[in-house]
Amino acid sequence: MGRRSRQRQRNPKPNPGRENAGWGAGYADIVKENKLFEQYYKEQGLVPEGEFEQFMEAMREPLPATIRITGYKSHAKEILHCLKDKYFKDLQELDIDGQKIEAPRPLSWYPDELAWHTNISRKIIRKSPLLEKFHQFLVSETESGNISRQEAVSMIPPLLLKIQPHHKILDMCAAPGSKTAQLIEMLHADMDVPFPEGFVIANDVDNKRCYLLVHQAKRLNSPCIMVVNHDASCIPALQVDSDSKKDVLLYDRVLCDVPCSGDGTMRKNIDVWKKWTTSNSLHLHGLQLRIAVRGVEQLAVGGRMVYSTCSLNPIEDEAVIAALLEKSEGALELDDASADLPGLKYMPGVTSWKLMTKEGQWYSDWSEVPKSRHTQIRPSMFPPKGPEKVASMHLERCIRILPHHQNTGGFFVAVLVKKAPMPWNKRHPKLRKDFSSSSAALTGGSPVTPSPEDTPQLLSEEADGGVPEETVDGAAQHEALHGAPKEAGAGGDGACGPPPSKKLKLFGYKEDPFVFLTEDDPVFSAIQSFYDLSPDFPKLNVLTRTHEGKKRHLYMVSKELRNVLLNNSERIKVINTGVKVWSRNSDGEEFGCAFRLAQEGIYTLQPYVRSRIIRVGVNDIKVLLTQENPFLSKLEEDAHAQAKQMGMGSVVLKFIPNPDNPTEPQCPIQLCGWRGKTSIRAFVPRNERLHYLRMLGVEVFRDKQGLGQKKEEGAPQEWKGVEGEKEKDDAAEVEKEAEPGDGSEDGSSGAENGSSSRRNVS
Repeated sequence: MGRRSRQRQRNPKPNPGRENAGWGAGYADIVKENKLFEQYYKEQGLVPEGEFEQFMEAMREPLPATIRITGYKSHAKEILHCLKDKYFKDLQELDIDGQKIEAPRPLSWYPDELAWHTNISRKIIRKSPLLEKFHQFLVSETESGNISRQEAVSMIPPLLLKIQPHHKILDMCAAPGSKTAQLIEMLHADMDVPFPEGFVIANDVDNKRCYLLVHQAKRLNSPCIMVVNHDASCIPALQVDSDSKKDVLLYDRVLCDVPCSGDGTMRKNIDVWKKWTTSNSLHLHGLQLRIAVRGVEQLAVGGRMVYSTCSLNPIEDEAVIAALLEKSEGALELDDASADLPGLKYMPGVTSWKLMTKEGQWYSDWSEVPKSRHTQIRPSMFPPKGPEKVASMHLERCIRILPHHQNTGGFFVAVLVKKAPMPWNKRHPKLRKDFSSSSAALTGGSPVTPSPEDTPQLLSEEADGGVPEETVDGAAQHEALHGAPKEAGAGGDGACGPPPSKKLKLFGYKEDPFVFLTEDDPVFSAIQSFYDLSPDFPKLNVLTRTHEGKKRHLYMVSKELRNVLLNNSERIKVINTGVKVWSRNSDGEEFGCAFRLAQEGIYTLQPYVRSRIIRVGVNDIKVLLTQENPFLSKLEEDAHAQAKQMGMGSVVLKFIPNPDNPTEPQCPIQLCGWRGKTSIRAFVPRNERLHYLRMLGVEVFRDKQGLGQKKEEGAPQEWKGVEGEKEKDDAAEVEKEAEPGDGSEDGSSGAENGSSSRRNVS
């Protein structure tokens, strides 16, 4: 049996249909019909009268491809210029296999033309020779972090958060990370500030999906992102040091993009057609409400939370918002975001809706629901009652995006502003004090010591003179939503409190520790003198991932994230944080420093480096990126003179744009390099090499067979580089050296997400 099975694997049967299939390959058996879906949305009246057929036709059409240029990098304008001049022009009036290709167009509501969409399908973009260069450009720039392929409607929630560089942001359900990447970009709007005051804590409940999140975040090389692994509905309150005392971390912005039934994604997730049923939303409503409640609890007064789903169902959308507003007793308010994205077409939120079971039974009010269904259908799923209450909620301020209005997916988004602490937070600390005294009587006179998870609540109460602004655990949240249950710790006077906290259970892979260096750590003496670090270099923000042995890599985080990490390492599971700034190089010890610069962190670190800098020009960069080990004499006269005066070892290769020469890139470029005895090389990963070469006007792409690189015609011979298999091997070697040991501290590596030997993403 085993032999026959292996034989089948060696000789898989060809699938002629799949080879010729385009969008939707592999879904040939799925019919894009669901009568229950049509019946349900016709009855709800979410689609304007006379447009339902257009709505259904749009749902059956493939979703347009959309790309977003990362906005925080100073290279964004150069990439946009490159796209417009070199690629989009070639796509105009193009006809492939009888299909007219529309030229990509900017999304009218996205700022600065940094998001574009086109009707080019996967089949065409992958198989047409005319689009080969465009396809490879997209793949390469995506891997470099300069472009994100992201659904158009998915870009909306981060824009509505109105991020500023000083904001503390919580992304509650962050994987796979496209919205998280937008948040990071907004924090780094000013590239001259290496460490913004704000940060992003990106959370996901799925341990494996957290590594997808890490992959997305690492492309942006930010010291202000921390990836954590926790259940969003009960994510713990974190504590930080503030003015010589412990305080509770409250967020200025919260992104609450909750799990949903996903019927707005039918255009790309075709299996939803087959699986969709009304019971999906009924099962998810409670979880969505719990996550939203936990989000507003951790939001600072005056802060904004965006609640979003890729579902059109009011049970997952307006019902959750209405329940949240009702429980808040005026502490929350729906913000009118209609003017924030000019050009976006949407439908306002609805104030009435009905429930339907998968058997087709409709209910308009909780009183109609039989007791046998009370476990599946809850009162919070129904619309609010009373015209005054409905008017005060302003549910019409919610935004529902229908696919046929702007050729997008379906989406729902609501912006909540916090006006005051949540009402149950005002009451809960008093219950906790009563609980301590009553439990003391039950345990023989000694009061119960609060657990670490309770500490920030008590500390905040003391600091604020009584009421913590926002801290609540799962028990208080349950009380707020469902009423106070009888607790085992309740005393004779009726006081109650949460059960004793349990030790945090960690699932998934065991992460290497995050160890911050001290200011007098021995590694700093050589680094300080070799790179002549400025006096304001934040040594305390440097960390490594091992307690013992030699430090293989050094990372940096912002001062604010360091504060969070040091105070909460036992409270929450941290998957990844920090950007790599130095890597150990054993050859460097003989030249004065065992650590060479890492390309990932060069834009973070370079402002503090005052020596080992070589100013280079455009032709110098072309030489460094296309030749493996060019002699120093290949550099221009100025760069050559600087390099000759410098000793061997790691260097910064810095290009400063000349505003008087518009033919050159108008953005700074910084590369890590190594000055050898007679030669010099750039330690830059392959995709970043291609990115910088394109910015300089050099067209580099792999041919259809993947054998080597093609350069643009007419390129000067001295920087054409080595072509064919040799260049392929050399590029792999450079990438390997530029990314040494991107795994655990001892250099071990393995399968990233599912094998017994894990690759640690750090």
